[in-house]
Amino acid sequence: MNTWTISLQNSNSPIFYMMIFFHDFTMIILTFITLLILFLMIMMLKNNYVNRFLLHNHLLEIFWTMMPMITLILIAIPSIKILYLTDEIS
Repeated sequence: MNTWTISLQNSNSPIFYMMIFFHDFTMIILTFITLLILFLMIMMLKNNYVNRFLLHNHLLEIFWTMMPMITLILIAIPSIKILYLTDEIS
């Protein structure tokens, strides 16, 4: 009998519980990014208006630079914490 599921198994340890939480957190971020890009692509295809000041907007450039950095930091902090918790000292 196949017992395939989409989600992970139930956790028996606090570290595995943190891994499940990290997986869910990362999947939420990836889903949000995918939906945002899909929405922007659809809006660009439907939009006939051309903004001539779009190429000279420094605030937009700062935003597009800072958002990936913030996203990577939000993913890296729990990942590093779990990595150090799983390190065995023998």
